[in-house]
Amino acid sequence: MTEIKTIYGQLERKLGYKIEPAPDKWDRLYNIDFFIKIKGKYIGLQIKPVNQGIQLSQIFKEKGLQQKTHEKFETEFGGKVFYIFSSKENGKKVIMNPEVIEEIRTEIKRLKQ
Repeated sequence: MTEIKTIYGQLERKLGYKIEPAPDKWDRLYNIDFFIKIKGKYIGLQIKPVNQGIQLSQIFKEKGLQQKTHEKFETEFGGKVFYIFSSKENGKKVIMNPEVIEEIRTEIKRLKQ
């Protein structure tokens, strides 16, 4: 949990929006770890640690399996679901796909309209 907090703390600072833990129901139904609320709509976040013991191919297989639940989330709550991949670098957790930050910013702008 400490590692995940580090990642979502980084995202909060970079995006300037509060990131909240998803309710257990959302985790089970939509495979969402965290969310950002924008004008009554929600953006879903799925944080995946990438370590030596976790193969990227397994993560992408899981992502494919979760696609339908993420589409359902978007239909019901208006916002997309984003994957944030994290890893340890020099003893600190870092976001391995930093391009996702700009993608989330774009989604925030869309939902604010």
